[in-house]
Amino acid sequence: MEIPTSYAEPRRIAVAAFPGCQSLDVLGPLEIFSTADALRLYRDPEARPLFQVEVLGPSAGPLRTSSGLTLVADRGFAEVEAPDAPKVDTLLVAGGNLKSALRNKEWVDWLRRQEPRVRRMGAVCTGSFMLAEAGILNGRRATTHWAAADHFDRKYSEVEVERDAIYVADGVYTSAGVTAGMDLALSLLEQDIGREAALEVARYLVIFLKRAGGQSQFSGRLAAQAAQPPSSWDRLLTWIADHPDENLTVEALAARVHLSPRHFSRLFSRQLGTTPAKWVEKTRIDHARGLLEELPELSLDEVARRCGLSESGVLRRLFIRHLGVTPGEYRRRFSAPGATA
Repeated sequence: MEIPTSYAEPRRIAVAAFPGCQSLDVLGPLEIFSTADALRLYRDPEARPLFQVEVLGPSAGPLRTSSGLTLVADRGFAEVEAPDAPKVDTLLVAGGNLKSALRNKEWVDWLRRQEPRVRRMGAVCTGSFMLAEAGILNGRRATTHWAAADHFDRKYSEVEVERDAIYVADGVYTSAGVTAGMDLALSLLEQDIGREAALEVARYLVIFLKRAGGQSQFSGRLAAQAAQPPSSWDRLLTWIADHPDENLTVEALAARVHLSPRHFSRLFSRQLGTTPAKWVEKTRIDHARGLLEELPELSLDEVARRCGLSESGVLRRLFIRHLGVTPGEYRRRFSAPGATA
């Protein structure tokens, strides 16, 4: 996709912020879009901006976030609905401590009225609760912060919760916790100006990786860090994540750290709370998910081979057991925008 030279008017990207919201939920996505324009203007000072970012609040002016940081809302909710008000293109709802906001019928009703008015609507982190409270997510798939997923599932039974996704696009966009809002924003930016430009923004902001939506909120590397094993174990877990197609039997892994298989298995389970076999299986599934999301040209047999599995039938059984879907269905749900399986 070529980067458009301009739109008729800059597309207005707005984040609805409520008292007690998480400041990064607001600033992260807006920084993605503003950086895209900044990079264009650096190359061509005469270029017209593609986006205009703004913060919306119950009223214009100061708004205190959950961290104590004060943001300034550009416009109040009522101003957005004025007949001559600039039209919002993309509206995201910030998460955070929103208990009071959820009880405010006026704010919930305002969100409900915005859905048919904007081109795209979404939520960051627990902002999904606000969309669900407004009924906007009924009959849709959605995600939220992992710590709130169980509560969300109990509270909103008409929404299908994707507990492990970074973000979900099902007519309305929802993302996991905090920084996942930047992953979602990069995906939306990719829709607007193309993949290469979105990747350039990610590189400029020193975001390590532009993650696709279906990837796990908890990667194998993150779990390894959380376990805080000794340095030799840390190196082993990193090697496993980098070499899913290698021989990863207990015997082979034990040999890498110079332990007997029995002693290795006992120490591994004590340090990480799971067996080596289960860890390897989860690592291979995570790797397969990434391949299915980002490389639609790969056959399922090739995906299986790159993950150290004998053939696609084994991959299929693992996906059904762990994720409840086949690899093909997973690819259809979560492959990168514009990809075809």
